[in-house]
This record gives sequence, structure tokens and C-alpha cells, in this order.
Amino acid sequence: FSLRGKPADHPRAGGQLCPGFAAAGAEGGSMRCFLAVELPQAQKATVMAGLARLKGKLPAARWVRPEGLHITLKFLGEQSEAQAASFLEALTQLLTEVPPEVKVSLHGGGFFPNAARPRVAWLGGQAPGLEAWAEASEEAASLIGVARETRPFSLHVTLARLERPWPEGACQRFLQEVASWQLAPFVAREVVLFESTLGPGGAVYSERARIPVGRP
Repeated sequence: FSLRGKPADHPRAGGQLCPGFAAAGAEGGSMRCFLAVELPQAQKATVMAGLARLKGKLPAARWVRPEGLHITLKFLGEQSEAQAASFLEALTQLLTEVPPEVKVSLHGGGFFPNAARPRVAWLGGQAPGLEAWAEASEEAASLIGVARETRPFSLHVTLARLERPWPEGACQRFLQEVASWQLAPFVAREVVLFESTLGPGGAVYSERARIPVGRP
């Protein structure tokens, strides 16, 4: 396995994974990365429209950009190119043993760690079978030395990181607004390895690999 570089350099036909991965970066380089399910463009548009209506009604926060809308399966931290390639090789095999399609329904909101001390505002939902994808991600990550999560998988899409905890009224407004969003369900059939580059305006995400789920 090799890793693809910037997404614009590697067009995909029909949204499918190109054969192999294009080389990226210098040999022996490293990257901060995570595995996720990317939201389709239609769902991204609905979320961003909802956030546009919501932002002016709430205190300051670092709101997500469209390219940041995803469901994280496993955060890998800083990994070498070789470790990332080994992770992808193991993951590709493990993903042949899980449901090849997962129906994702996004609805409702919440906060981490909780509404009493909110630091992250998120969109929740349900996706029966996605836990198996997350477990495959955990298993593949453990093979390159990444510790397993101690908490069970929790489906969420991060919408905002709060500069300071919101008051109770703001939290209630957020929950009420997000509960009113009408997001069409979608079927997930692939996972994406993203590189996360930290900058003054927040993290910038770059696609490094896209892997179909299920048997070839």
C-alpha cells in the first residue's frame, strides 16, 4: 500500500477507490490521521444550511467547515507513512468480514463531555452495523500499536468546538434547532483515511485513502 496525496490530484471514477494508492510525501514522513465515514454532499449541504441559520443565535464557537463533516471511526494520532500503510493493509482485510453497507440516519444533537460542561457540540444518529466497522478499525489500529478505545463507539458528527461553555439557554436552543433538521438517510459503503493538519484556523483535513467495505 502507498498513500494518495492531495484529493485534487487523484480523481475517482464513479466515486470508487482507484486501483492502489498514489504515493504521497517523502519516504519516512509522518502524519496525524484518523479513519472516518464521510457524509455525502447532500447531507453536508443540509447540515451547513442548518448551521448558517443557527450561528447567529448562539455564543462564539469554532464551527465545522463542509470538508470536516464526517463520522470518526478511529483516531490514529501521529503515524509514519509505513505504519499508515500497514494499518490500511490490515483494515482492508478486516473490512471483508463486516456488513458491506450501513444505513446512516442522522438526527438530534448533544454535547461532549455533557450539557452541563459543553465543549463540543455534535449531531447524532443511528447506523446499525457501524459498530462492526469501528471494531475492525480498532483491531487494525491495535496491530500498529495504537491503544484501543476504552469507551464504546458513539456515532456523532462534530459541529462546533466551544471557545467557552455555553449557558444552559444556548445549549437548549442548539438542541431544539438541530432536532428540527430533516436529513435524508444515506447508505455508507466506504471509509476514508484523513490526514489532519493543525493550523491557526483549526484542523485542515486531506483525504489520503478511500477503502470500500465488504468482500471484493
